[in-house]
Amino acid sequence: MTWLVTGGAGYIGSHVVRAFRDEGIDCVVLDDLSSGHRAFVPEDVPFVDGSLVDRAAVDEALAGGVSGVVHLAGFKYAGVSVSRPLHTYTQNVTGTVVLLESMAAHGVERMVFSSSAAVYGTPDTDLVTEDSPTRPESPYGESKLIGEWLLRDQAKATTLAHTSLRYFNVVGSGTPELRDTSPHNLFPIVFDALVAGKTPFINGGDYATPDGTCVRDYVHVADLATSHLAAAKALEAGTALEPVYNLGSGDGLSVRQIMEAVARVTGIEFTPEVKDRRPGDPAVIVAEGRLAARDLDWQMRHTVDDMVRSAWEAREAAQ
Repeated sequence: MTWLVTGGAGYIGSHVVRAFRDEGIDCVVLDDLSSGHRAFVPEDVPFVDGSLVDRAAVDEALAGGVSGVVHLAGFKYAGVSVSRPLHTYTQNVTGTVVLLESMAAHGVERMVFSSSAAVYGTPDTDLVTEDSPTRPESPYGESKLIGEWLLRDQAKATTLAHTSLRYFNVVGSGTPELRDTSPHNLFPIVFDALVAGKTPFINGGDYATPDGTCVRDYVHVADLATSHLAAAKALEAGTALEPVYNLGSGDGLSVRQIMEAVARVTGIEFTPEVKDRRPGDPAVIVAEGRLAARDLDWQMRHTVDDMVRSAWEAREAAQ
């Protein structure tokens, strides 16, 4: 039993690879290292340096008895996708088409797809479920929804077994060797500001929430990896899964709560600057994780301090 992890040199993907390996499941990694790191992949894990849009690279990664794919590779920056729509669609839609074509050619019939809660756009309710309307507001969110459609339609035409996992903000580190290096994510932005002696800031402090700042899901990357593993094992066992699952906290955390935890854990005292709201930021978006808890061993196993501490320790280890 060997699974291909696309994007397996990235922040989330590298944690998924380790979760599989801890379970005794062999992996192959396909990654073009546009945002991932070769050092994040264990030396004894087969690695193909290539893009999803390169059919030869995908064929190479799938050759040799791969039984399923965890598909995490893609262009993941929602804000940047607005100014780079064609790049986003090429990487996320065309790349998924190429992957599905190659899977069919190699007889690989299982996929766990890393989708996004960006497919919901601005929901009508604070708590979204898998039945909430999908109204993505960026090329990134649209590309993820199209990816789900591609799996749905390929499954109708073939024997593909699949599920898609939707989630919001992924934080923390499962081991100090792996960390989030994205310049667009909250934790790296806050840490970079503190290390540079600057004051982190919050976008908007007058929302209709308990402390006036936006409330979102923040989920630990190790918990996320555990559910990707559970989904793969279920597909391998022939267990029927829902087409989509939310990996959500059910209640969320505010941006100010995150800032307070950062100060508490790092020992660096600061009062975040409050700037104007960003256009389009809803006050609250939180996903329910009930179905994933039932089927995919989904749990929020880490407190906010755990999340910050593990991420900070990984940041410190990289210095």
